[in-house]
Amino acid sequence: MKVNSEGVSSSRVYLPAGQNYACLLDFFIANFPHIDQGEWEARFAEGLVMTVDGVPIQANDAYLPNTHLLYFRRLAREPEIPFEEVILFQDEHILVADKPHFLPVTPSGLYLHQTLLNRLKKKTGIQDLSPIHRIDRDTAGLVIFSVNPKERAQYQNLFRDRVVKKIYEAIAPYSEGLVNKLPMTYQSRLEESEHFLQMQEIDGEANADTLIELLEISKPWARYRLTPGSGKKHQLRCHLNSLGIPIRHDQIYPILTPYQEYELDFSKPLQLLAGEVAFLDPITGEMRHFITKKTLSN
Repeated sequence: MKVNSEGVSSSRVYLPAGQNYACLLDFFIANFPHIDQGEWEARFAEGLVMTVDGVPIQANDAYLPNTHLLYFRRLAREPEIPFEEVILFQDEHILVADKPHFLPVTPSGLYLHQTLLNRLKKKTGIQDLSPIHRIDRDTAGLVIFSVNPKERAQYQNLFRDRVVKKIYEAIAPYSEGLVNKLPMTYQSRLEESEHFLQMQEIDGEANADTLIELLEISKPWARYRLTPGSGKKHQLRCHLNSLGIPIRHDQIYPILTPYQEYELDFSKPLQLLAGEVAFLDPITGEMRHFITKKTLSN
């Protein structure tokens, strides 16, 4: 894997034997049908396809079986996120970043350079950085990265085995009927809905649970502490929405609003914050505890 000057990692592709292509361009067109020919021609022209040694190659070069090539994504246009991440902690094992709202953790869709991962690679020069968990693009707060690829699985297993304590804060409507029941642990079964962006609650055995506590009342809003016992997609957003108190400025629950591609409205960040993370470090044996420096606002 190589990383370019913008911190973007390459992808690797193997050229198998027994295939007959007139040139490299034909191979890429045949094996990546979701990417049109013009895009591959542009990548070759810009030197974004290369040998594993980093030597750019041409679209009409011969197909050489049993070799590997590297290639980079190319985006003609990408939304600019005018908010900066902050590195809270870094050692030889992990890096802890405080992510702003609107910034994706990893490349996908329209986002390549404007992601937390690629910004940190460029800032630190650490090519092997890899997130060991994720938070939504809309959510601000703590994200932990593995520095050493040989240790990555041990850190990821902490989240898989649910031995990491994560605490969030959210601002959502004040509900007198609900407040009288707090603290409470809300449980439900969450599954994918017909729309890939939304999760839904269905009947059946619960697979998601969230401890909900009241921190502060500022009518018509209130600040809540949320401690998930599970890690389902959009779990916190779904649970508060189901309780009749959707998180302030949520663009997905209860109503899915049209997706903003380039002209983003930065005036209404989702009022959800990944505030604390604590775990026993499997490499050093230390108890790790990190707290965000970011805050939510009514």
